[in-house]
Amino acid sequence: MTLHARTALLPDGWARNVRLTFAAGQIASVAPDALPQPGDHRADILIPGLPNLHSHAFQRGFSGLTEQRGPSRDSFWTWREMMYRFALQLTPEAMQAIAALAYVEMLEAGFTRVGEFHYLHHAPDGAVYDNPAEMSARISAAAEETGISLTHLPVFYTHGGFGPKPAGDGQRRFLHDGDGFARLVQACDAMARPQDRVGLAPHSLRAATVAQITGLAQAFPGRPFHIHIAEQVQEVEDCLGFCGQRPVEYLLSHAPVGADWCLIHATHLTPAEVQGIADTGAVVGLCPITEANLGDGIFPAEAFLAAGGRFGFGTDSNVQITAAGEARMLEYSQRLNTRARNVCADTGSTGARLFHGAAMGGAQALGAPVPQLCPGAPADLVALDDPMGLDMADDRLLDRWIFGRDLVVADVWATGRHLVRGGRHIARDRIVQAAAVACRALV
Repeated sequence: MTLHARTALLPDGWARNVRLTFAAGQIASVAPDALPQPGDHRADILIPGLPNLHSHAFQRGFSGLTEQRGPSRDSFWTWREMMYRFALQLTPEAMQAIAALAYVEMLEAGFTRVGEFHYLHHAPDGAVYDNPAEMSARISAAAEETGISLTHLPVFYTHGGFGPKPAGDGQRRFLHDGDGFARLVQACDAMARPQDRVGLAPHSLRAATVAQITGLAQAFPGRPFHIHIAEQVQEVEDCLGFCGQRPVEYLLSHAPVGADWCLIHATHLTPAEVQGIADTGAVVGLCPITEANLGDGIFPAEAFLAAGGRFGFGTDSNVQITAAGEARMLEYSQRLNTRARNVCADTGSTGARLFHGAAMGGAQALGAPVPQLCPGAPADLVALDDPMGLDMADDRLLDRWIFGRDLVVADVWATGRHLVRGGRHIARDRIVQAAAVACRALV
């Protein structure tokens, strides 16, 4: 296929009149200052697709349905109880239908790869399915159905709190022993497409001991390794009560955290923990829209970036699915906290700082190639329409996409497949209908 872009973001900067060819899922050639040819698909602005490093796809099924306040003060923990009730009802068929809807919306938003932090493993009563990887197979089927690339992150979960405390009844679908989890990872390996990756995710320090976490890292070296950490103040307080250390402090001093690791949220950090994470080369997985929705707190982005920290964006609960919106929410949270502007920028464009950081960090966290428009790279491309027709070929385009309202996602290719056309996924109608049937039965 051939594609001609009026403006494109290449590895060494913006270029005009760029003609690309791609085949077999990869970019074959990139020619700046080239004339369009008959049959070329035409684009205003072309950028690489972004990785979404953290998703719980099934939570898309109750987007917007947790905004009713009860008689007591609502919190992450009251939200979690509602999430458990929803999770306990999901059939494999509903899991696939809702995940496919989330993945359609991710592609329409400019994400071309998703890291699925997947912990719904077993039947609603906690029994193991005849196929122990049944629910992971549904995630893989949703990725195949929609065309998004997948880094599958099966979750290891053994108990319900520091101590360790026994798991609660609402967590019965999540639980594995070590041998069963190893078999699950092997089954996920067997399902993976060539562009997919399989990592693993001990859920949190609440759900797995540090000895178990370290054992998993040793048993599965070199894979993407994700963990929720320091998302909530209560989690920090519970960890202090358990071991006398804060969650990130405890993890860094007891586990082999390195560049394969992704610390999800890491919201509540001391200056020493900020520097400690940056020094390991691990990625922090930020989900600013979900973190705002759940009242988690504000990540110390200015200090983390100054320390050389690496980050990427995820959509987590999928209450909204927007690549530009996650970047915008991160920056706006910093502005509200510091009463300053362009906090996440070094010098120059805030949009460019956030976009490039998310592309690099997200790829690292998901074990994937860095998104870029160059020969040999995956043909993961996002075309933005500029109806205003402003003659720009610089980072202001990223600023306008993230912080403005004129640039919109028009077309998306993932591994060379033209999946989004005119802002709509080619299978949107069918997939929305299937998800609607599933959600009506659940809600």
